[in-house]
Amino acid sequence: MNKYKRIYNFSAGPAVLPVEVLETARDEMLNYNNSGMSVMEMSHRSKVYDEIIKGAEADLRQLLNIPQNYKVLFLQGGAHLQFSAVPINLLKNGVADYIVTGQWARKAYIEAQKYGKINKIASSEDKNFSYIPDCSNLDISKNADYVYICENNTIYGTKFWKLPNTKGKDLVSDMSSCFLSEPVDVTKYGLIFAGVQKNVGPAGVQIVIIREDLIREDLPSWTPEMLKYKIHADNNSLYNTPPCFGIYICSLVFKWLKNLGGLSVMKEINEKKARILYDFLDNSKLFKGTVEKSSRSVMNVPFVTGDEQSDAKFIKEATSAGLVQLKGHRTVGGMRASIYNAMPVEGVKALVEFMKDFEFNNK
Repeated sequence: MNKYKRIYNFSAGPAVLPVEVLETARDEMLNYNNSGMSVMEMSHRSKVYDEIIKGAEADLRQLLNIPQNYKVLFLQGGAHLQFSAVPINLLKNGVADYIVTGQWARKAYIEAQKYGKINKIASSEDKNFSYIPDCSNLDISKNADYVYICENNTIYGTKFWKLPNTKGKDLVSDMSSCFLSEPVDVTKYGLIFAGVQKNVGPAGVQIVIIREDLIREDLPSWTPEMLKYKIHADNNSLYNTPPCFGIYICSLVFKWLKNLGGLSVMKEINEKKARILYDFLDNSKLFKGTVEKSSRSVMNVPFVTGDEQSDAKFIKEATSAGLVQLKGHRTVGGMRASIYNAMPVEGVKALVEFMKDFEFNNK
């Protein structure tokens, strides 16, 4: 790793990518698969690119064991666009229930109100989103078209370790910051979406996995064509020019995950990394985590010293030591280490060793 003089990048996104993937992209940059051109230059209608995008879908289906009655869409617009697309496409009765456990779920909840009666049925706002509320017996609306969650909260470092009891209603999940970090039973969801820039690829690609019966034709006449899931499903994600190079990088990450042994192996590695960091935080006299233990994310770990000046000093010295992007979100403060799939165990160990030294030198 050090031969490239690479730092340990703990950014919440765009985030670290596997070195092996970057090496392959470098080697194929000027001449992909003897095509004589870069993926960035080729037509999305060409045979060679068709093989890339179809191969990406096939590998993703294998990784997640996606049933045949679910469509996989490679889109643009990020998670923010899905905040609109989901209610526009899924609201039949005009009612949906949202569980608000962070800033992105709150933004989705606010956006959805433009399109129907949107109920906030649970929230953790009372404690600055530092926990996941009990969702075992919520007051689900009888005519709700779906129940919405943000499964892993990037800013606040919380995770749904048990899915809500939706009482038969379809579950929609924003998985942007935990996508492909562990095995998932896709059949428990009506729709999954994820911006890839945290765990899968470069910014600019959005993946939607949707059960076929939820793809509707009878949408409001004012619905923009680009927000219709059916348009993209019918055209195999090629209705317009897709983010070709970004999808290509995602395809390399899918292969990297498969070569690693799949999502069960990835889950073990991620849990090991998180355990190293949380074990230190739980025993530190200077640093402490900000999330209730039962709700802790494996992907995003916020922590503080309790003193803003000490936090600022830590971030400055860590950056000088090659441990970058550790500043926490302004709504939480302190620090945040995003330890996505591509962050090596060595990176987390290096962070903990630096934290130990900082604590010793700042008693």
